[in-house]
Amino acid sequence: MSDDPRADAGADPEVDADTDSDGNEWRFALDEVGPEAEAEREAARNPPIEPESIDAENALFVVAGVLGTLLLVFSVTL
Repeated sequence: MSDDPRADAGADPEVDADTDSDGNEWRFALDEVGPEAEAEREAARNPPIEPESIDAENALFVVAGVLGTLLLVFSVTL
C-alpha cells in the first residue's frame, strides 16, 4: 500500500495528478476554490442569526447569574 489514495483506488500511477481522464489540466475553476469560495459556502450553509424577543424567564436567569457572581466576588474580596 502506498500513501497516495489514487494508487490504492486503482488509478493509474503514471497519470499526472493535475490531469483528469479527458486530459484537462484543472478540475475546478478558480472561483470554486479558495477562501472566497469557502466564505460563500459557509454563508449559504449558515444563515445569519436574527434576534428574538426577550423572555422574562431568560432575563430572570441572567439577572440571577449576575447577582450570584457579584456576591461571590464581593464575598471573596472582603
